[in-house]
Amino acid sequence: MAIATYTLVALDCPEPEPLARFYQSVLGGEIRQYDEDWYDLYAEGGARIAFQRATDHRPPKWPQAASDSQQLHLDFTVTDMEKAHEEVLAVGATPLDLDDGGGERGWRVYADPAGHPFCLCQG
Repeated sequence: MAIATYTLVALDCPEPEPLARFYQSVLGGEIRQYDEDWYDLYAEGGARIAFQRATDHRPPKWPQAASDSQQLHLDFTVTDMEKAHEEVLAVGATPLDLDDGGGERGWRVYADPAGHPFCLCQG
């Protein structure tokens, strides 16, 4: 049985709207603005890509990014945050940011066993 449902890929960037428009020109679809720091692209075919403002964003140097570079992260929707938290820890996740304000923020950040960040988001 799956722990979570795949939701989207979120790309950190200095300016989310122009990057969302770039990908819209490549993939088609509809852009929806969540706030000034977050845009979603609902691409044709059903994929969803988010663009998140990171004011100190530094593009990775391909093929070798700096050791502290976050190239992207994955978001997964869960129906029971506490249960999903326990289950991802059991399969090898490392907590990175669990301060969800008692559920007010609606998401928590973890790293996979290789160190890639992902979020559990309350659905």
